[in-house]
Amino acid sequence: MQTIPKTIIRFPEIKLRTRDAHKLRGYFGNLFKEKSELLHNHMGNGEYRFKYPQVQYKVIDHTPLLVGVKEGAELLPGLFLKIKELDIDGKKYPIHQKNIESGPFNIGVTDSSCTYEFQTLWMALNQSNYEKYQDRDELARQQLLERIVTGNCLSFFKDMDLWVDDQIHVKGSFKEKSTRFKNNRMLAFNGVITANVALPDYIGLGKAVSRGFGTIKQIS
Repeated sequence: MQTIPKTIIRFPEIKLRTRDAHKLRGYFGNLFKEKSELLHNHMGNGEYRFKYPQVQYKVIDHTPLLVGVKEGAELLPGLFLKIKELDIDGKKYPIHQKNIESGPFNIGVTDSSCTYEFQTLWMALNQSNYEKYQDRDELARQQLLERIVTGNCLSFFKDMDLWVDDQIHVKGSFKEKSTRFKNNRMLAFNGVITANVALPDYIGLGKAVSRGFGTIKQIS
């Protein structure tokens, strides 16, 4: 197990759509583009930062929220508590209220299992494993997705500087969904996973987590 800082900032008086999460990322990433590459996940030369996004933008139950882990958790409060408004597609939302949660969180492999539910669609598949998924029966598809969840967890732990030697066991129940991503129709999933890992609520797993996809919350 390892302890990392975690921060969540909510804007409870503002109501947006789930698909507006990437607009939050665009707005704040541009507003603070000189402050830190963690806010937009691009380096100074414009190249993409191929690491787990330490700042993520979500809309959960119509409420915008920002999630920071590790360095992102330390960065968020000083910047975002000064924000007076949001500008989404030219519409300005005045901010009079912010809720902030900040503190340490233990991550890693656990002795007992925890159950997590996807709060937003999980984009599990890349081009390679999409083809594998399509060629398999229902049981083999589930097993493939469980292995992908395991890989997602290991990637998160690695970028949090936690090296895992113990085996991760995942069981999942998944349902296919369709979503639009960068003007393309994509296969995604919702569902529930049970695994012997401790993960912070509202972080994302899988692809495009900085834009709100794959957000999890522990339910038991």
